[in-house]
Amino acid sequence: MRVRRLAAWTALPLAVTLGLVACGSGGDGGSGESDPNAAVRIEIAEPQHLVPTDTNETSGSQVLSALFSPLVDYDEAHKPYEVAAESITSEDNTTWTVKLKDGYTFHNGEAVTADNYIDAWNYGAYAPNGQNSSFFFEKIAGYDDLQGENPSARTLSGLAKVDDLTFTVTLSQPYSEFKSMLGYTAFYPLPKAAFSAPGELTEEYEQAPIGQGPFKMKGTWQHDAKVEVERYEAYPGEQPKVAGVEFRIYQQLTAAYADVLSDNLDVIKTIPTENLSTAAVDLGDRFQQSPASALHFLSFPTFQEEFSDPDVRKAISMAIDRDEITTSIFKDSQQPARSFVSPVVAGYRENTIGAAGEFDPDRAKALYQAAGGPSKITLSYNGDGGHKDWIDATCNQLKANLGVDCVGNAEPKFADLLTKVKAKQPVGLFRLGWVMDYPSMENYLAPLFSSNGSSNYYGYRNAEFDRLLAEGISAPSEEEAIQKYQAAEDLLAEDLPVVPLRYGQNNFGHSTKVKNVEMDVFDRINLLQIEAVK
Repeated sequence: MRVRRLAAWTALPLAVTLGLVACGSGGDGGSGESDPNAAVRIEIAEPQHLVPTDTNETSGSQVLSALFSPLVDYDEAHKPYEVAAESITSEDNTTWTVKLKDGYTFHNGEAVTADNYIDAWNYGAYAPNGQNSSFFFEKIAGYDDLQGENPSARTLSGLAKVDDLTFTVTLSQPYSEFKSMLGYTAFYPLPKAAFSAPGELTEEYEQAPIGQGPFKMKGTWQHDAKVEVERYEAYPGEQPKVAGVEFRIYQQLTAAYADVLSDNLDVIKTIPTENLSTAAVDLGDRFQQSPASALHFLSFPTFQEEFSDPDVRKAISMAIDRDEITTSIFKDSQQPARSFVSPVVAGYRENTIGAAGEFDPDRAKALYQAAGGPSKITLSYNGDGGHKDWIDATCNQLKANLGVDCVGNAEPKFADLLTKVKAKQPVGLFRLGWVMDYPSMENYLAPLFSSNGSSNYYGYRNAEFDRLLAEGISAPSEEEAIQKYQAAEDLLAEDLPVVPLRYGQNNFGHSTKVKNVEMDVFDRINLLQIEAVK
């Protein structure tokens, strides 16, 4: 699955009745003949990383989706189907056998084997390597032995090679959705050339990643400028319809929008909020909308004393008028969020945060004062993501409704914000967006809220939540798992470590020089469908 997780840009939400739906498809745009020898230009933010096990934000993942082919992808009902895998099977949901398709090669000519997956996963799971997505290997037996400053092991005991195209994965407990997980970026393979020694990645690899996908790197990553890829002719799967992609890095969405209007950029993945009201006129049928899985929220640094009381957090939530911001900033094109998972996944329920999601300024102020909330609130956000308008509107509401001083703090890039919050630097409340890695309630709950979750940047800890989550993971059926996940979500409503604000909808546009532009629920442009026109 590639492009999920933390999202840099503001996205707009889905209709409340969406449920499980197909991806939308883009307008034709240009009417000319397809040009398979042309490259297309797609807007992204500056990636934080381009190593698969270290990439947990959407811009880096969009790039990696060009360079790698996942073991599985997902159909219109969000069910996994094999891509680089020939089969993924289990009789007990604990020991899984992965058989690879023959014929895949890395872009340097190396044949793809079971060792490449085992080596990559061991590297990602080994705690001293500090990989952002290490958490996703937690379910594999032996993970605990790879944790801490001085781990007792370097490799996962649950991984075993059967032959060059087959390996087994033994989990520490049953997990019926494991096959679905394997579409995520962290589970891509790495070539032998990526390692300078067993378990040690070369310093050069991230600047020019070698994958086994439909595109290969063209040169190296040009930071704050672009990442270029070109079609890999030896790719055994479906070949792209374009010769390459230039992932062009922008720090301001308005600049990207202007470039699309002038045909100097082919795809903008997120229409700026200030252009939403005119996009349909500006672009015509080249302004596109499709369902997304994004959840946008404000996060509390719960480890800081002033935000440690759930009543302070609930008061802030009740002081925000989500519906008014929806109308004034997003022109009624989005859905306010009052739950911790997206409507696109099975098990979603409306309004799980209850009273904390109701706009009640009088009650909010009384609760805030009684709980001793701070007199000043900072809302930090990434300045390259089009967030200023709604952050300013939220601050104005908090000033008026809580009687506090509120300021917005823009970090230059999303990668900068992530670096600071990961290091627990004092940034106040901070906005985050989550795009699912695989279609399950568990993917919203575990990485974001479990005690050792990979994206639990707010320090939330609740042993009962962890217990319910673990019981859901090991449940024998989806229905039984959902019951546990929902009980765990109810605990989040009591503790409120984050304030859910909006559900995402893709609002994107393209130039007259491309057609068949599609964007899926994972915030990903379909690189196998897009075409350039002459």
